[in-house]
Amino acid sequence: MKAKYENFIIDVDGVLSTGQFLYDVNGKRFKIFGPDDNDALKLLKNFLKINFVTSDKRGFNISKKRVEDMGFKLKYVKSVERANWIKKNYKLQRTIYMGDGIFDFLVFKQVGYSICPSNADFNCKRNADFVTKNKSGERALSEACLYIISKLFKKNFLDLI
Repeated sequence: MKAKYENFIIDVDGVLSTGQFLYDVNGKRFKIFGPDDNDALKLLKNFLKINFVTSDKRGFNISKKRVEDMGFKLKYVKSVERANWIKKNYKLQRTIYMGDGIFDFLVFKQVGYSICPSNADFNCKRNADFVTKNKSGERALSEACLYIISKLFKKNFLDLI
């Protein structure tokens, strides 16, 4: 039997990171990433193909470094073009999407399952299938991964370690 979900697409800024941009006189220099996400993604990748997206051109290399350090790939996709990009590259109903921004609720309405962190935009929270208790960059992604494993794949994550 084929799994209901095949893909997990994650918006970096505001999900994997806190969404904050740290600037100095030279511009954007740093982003804040939280703990446990990498460990949870390692468990989840046995169930889903995992991809990361960002619409942050100036901080792309910062996000790319973090995502590649975890063993995944990052794509630049403008926020307002995400739903069409997913539709073109994936099966919408077999895709789980996690985002937080003002346009992500538009994606939520088209994918099979949607998740956002507790500090996401109010439209995201109102339209998400699941809202984490944790904030972005503070274990929201790891919480989402463990939720997917237990609720959508009906597995105990402790059995996977």
